[in-house]
Amino acid sequence: MSGKATEVSLIGLTGLPEVRAGDDLGTLIVEAVSSLGLAFRPGDVLVVTQKVVSKAEGRVVSLRDVAASPLAQSWAALLAKDPRLIELILREARRIVRMDRRVLLAETQHGFICANAGVDRSNLPDQEIAALLPLDPDASAKAIRERILAFCQTEVAVLISDTFGRPWREGLTNVAIGVSGLLPLRDYSNTGDDFGRLLTATIIAVADELAAAAELVMGKTKRIPAVLIRGYEYATGEGRASMLLRPPEQDLFR
Repeated sequence: MSGKATEVSLIGLTGLPEVRAGDDLGTLIVEAVSSLGLAFRPGDVLVVTQKVVSKAEGRVVSLRDVAASPLAQSWAALLAKDPRLIELILREARRIVRMDRRVLLAETQHGFICANAGVDRSNLPDQEIAALLPLDPDASAKAIRERILAFCQTEVAVLISDTFGRPWREGLTNVAIGVSGLLPLRDYSNTGDDFGRLLTATIIAVADELAAAAELVMGKTKRIPAVLIRGYEYATGEGRASMLLRPPEQDLFR
């Protein structure tokens, strides 16, 4: 067998400052890339954590300013959680999917199904604040992508990632909740495999795979909020995170 080996590189962008509301995240990322002696190349993929995007967009709430409703207080007692946190989850949720064993699963306004409607208190400098998901993660990804294009004259794809649990499997993994510049799904339907069998239902969530790969470099305590992925060949296009959501009529578990 001959041919060129396939190689994909994951480069963690260290050195970003603590991001605050109003910061120009795209500019900070361009500066971080430059400080590492690197430059964006056409076809690169940039994966950015939701948390740092939420900070820049002011999607951080002080629990001191949250008044818990009677419903939030009663659910908090059942779940052994802060009632103010439950109040935020109820505000962010489109619907509550399941509440059991101190876990609250909710569908967000975006259509994501995840723990606590994406409300999170990890990796924040104050234990009395919580981060909410960006209002429009696709727009967040597009804004960063356009900033890179304006500064570097280079077309890249940008993903916003977050950490989700998975049914039937232990452990968490990162997924893409915001997409810009690539098509998040690769459809192998009607493609023959190596043995001539026709694939009929194989659609790979490449945006989720890229987000998960980036987390191997980010970790949870390394303070690496963005990763540059180089060498992966993707289909360009105006992708959206909603493409990764299974329609209710096709969802066997609704």
